[in-house]
Amino acid sequence: MAKRATLADVAAEAGVSRALVSIVMRNAPGASDATRERVLAAAASLGYRPDARARLLRSSRSHLLGVVFALDGAFHAEIVEALYPAASKSGFDIVLSARGPRRPEGEALQSLLDLNVEAILVLAPESEDVELLDLPVPAVSVLQPQYRPRLASVATDEAAGIGLAVEHLRRLGHRRIAHVDGGSAVGSDARAGAFDRLLNEAGETPIFVPGGPTETDGMTAAGPLAALVERPPPGRPPLTAVVAFNDVLAVGLMHGLRERGIRVPEDLSIVGYDDSRLAALAHVQLTSVRQDPDALAAAAVGAAAAALDGHVTHSLVPPSLTVRSSTAPPRAVVR
Repeated sequence: MAKRATLADVAAEAGVSRALVSIVMRNAPGASDATRERVLAAAASLGYRPDARARLLRSSRSHLLGVVFALDGAFHAEIVEALYPAASKSGFDIVLSARGPRRPEGEALQSLLDLNVEAILVLAPESEDVELLDLPVPAVSVLQPQYRPRLASVATDEAAGIGLAVEHLRRLGHRRIAHVDGGSAVGSDARAGAFDRLLNEAGETPIFVPGGPTETDGMTAAGPLAALVERPPPGRPPLTAVVAFNDVLAVGLMHGLRERGIRVPEDLSIVGYDDSRLAALAHVQLTSVRQDPDALAAAAVGAAAAALDGHVTHSLVPPSLTVRSSTAPPRAVVR
């Protein structure tokens, strides 16, 4: 393995002092433009890269943001990917710690504290608010709105997202719309509550079907949905559209409904939530409420930086709607 280039190597190549190279690499004042160009050219020719470990050892701060995410969170991976450039722009590095069936959130949090992180971003936290407040470093709840004065939060505006889904279906002509909830998953109550308010305000009866965050939950919920399409209650028109808690659940619904002979979107339109990469697959083509991972990541890093300065912030990121082929006008209004 080739020897790693050092500041001394760059100094010798550029014909300047080591201290001057350090000034250039730290982008500090004290070097002329010509000298900066010469030093940077020498560093590039030698393949010099600053030693992050040495920088951290010299600093009283770690500049590390810890991130707790779920291994089975389809949308979590997209946020994690977006967090790297967002953190870099603010002078932070990212350290990841996954939670899962065999690794509880508490263990994931502790491993980050052991690495001396300055703040922790928890995606869709399972921990109680008081547990996050008791951490020795600031925490930011991501994807779950919070209003506690000491716990920062960043989330998509869930009410606006459900509103986009329902408005889209109404414009297509749907009036019998159901919501399949996310069970105990983070965000489920907020989305179900928004759906309930919207339909009641319009004088319509909201229809709820129990679900969950997984594809299996969607397969299970497909049974009662199919019954509402094929055998609606007396005096009621058949169900023609559904808003699912998330994209993974929606895909399970699509599979389960097709197994029962219900066509999507001819017999039942489906809207998902997250607009994850899954929704855009050629065999899925799911209309979905888009959560913006880049905007969420930037807001989360900003909330962590503000918390480190003693300011607790709460941000709601506006969603949008991506329309694909899982939604269409109901058969009764197709021209």
